[in-house]
Amino acid sequence: MEYKETEIKGVFVIEPKVFNDARGYFMEAWKREEFEAHVGKVDFVQDNESKSSYGVLRGLHFQKGACSQAKLVRVIKGRVIDVAVDLRKSSPTFGRHVMVELSDENKRQFFIPRGFAHGFLVLSEEAIFTYKVDNVYAPHADGGIRWNDPQLGIDWPIDPQEVQTSEKDLNLPLLKDAETFE
Repeated sequence: MEYKETEIKGVFVIEPKVFNDARGYFMEAWKREEFEAHVGKVDFVQDNESKSSYGVLRGLHFQKGACSQAKLVRVIKGRVIDVAVDLRKSSPTFGRHVMVELSDENKRQFFIPRGFAHGFLVLSEEAIFTYKVDNVYAPHADGGIRWNDPQLGIDWPIDPQEVQTSEKDLNLPLLKDAETFE
């Protein structure tokens, strides 16, 4: 695998080595020793999966305080735009974001450390999205930022009228009013 650190320290795009032949393909999706050598030690404790249709935008979510989560995300089926927003107040990149396309074709993975909000937008008819987290989900620690906050300047690649999101996500605060990390 090739580990490429993005312009925001600690956020990585991971390109797996894919071996194709007439039968299909093979790849290693995650290897602890290799991951730790490039990214650092992360003790993943839970795997999650979601299925969504075109235009569904999930996010921008995070878990607060001691419940914060690092995530390693990828798409098994379909295509999404994935976004991580730096919420670490002490970071020189506070409020900035990284955007990457993840798909079943490119097989990229995206590592998002603790202290970030995360979300994705489905660009294919359907997408199956999976991710590892290093802390279990805690409903009382839910946090988030509105996906279309002008301060973030995220250029989502579809017409905002086509975005489908939850009522909860529509009512998330703007960055200026959201809880952040130290």
